[in-house]
Amino acid sequence: MLEKLAGQFEAASATYAEKYDIARDPDWFLLKLQEEIGELTQTWNRKTGRGRRKDRSEEDIRRDLADETADLFGHVLLFARANGIDLASAIERKWLFRPAQG
Repeated sequence: MLEKLAGQFEAASATYAEKYDIARDPDWFLLKLQEEIGELTQTWNRKTGRGRRKDRSEEDIRRDLADETADLFGHVLLFARANGIDLASAIERKWLFRPAQG
């Protein structure tokens, strides 16, 4: 399941990168993770009253939180794929369960 998801994120990311002429070199994958963590943190700060709401409703903020979490998840999968990391094996080793197979 994770490998299939990673492939789907890869296809979407490659299309986006081509459209906007973005070079996805090895550093890019880690830098994007950092960027997405920042965006998730910024949204969390809005949700918890630690940041400006920027005229965002509670519903907007919850949707933003979900969207930023999805971005982070996608970039974790892209980082793992780009670096030859077998996430399923790592999850089994670190979290002591085997991820469901697609």
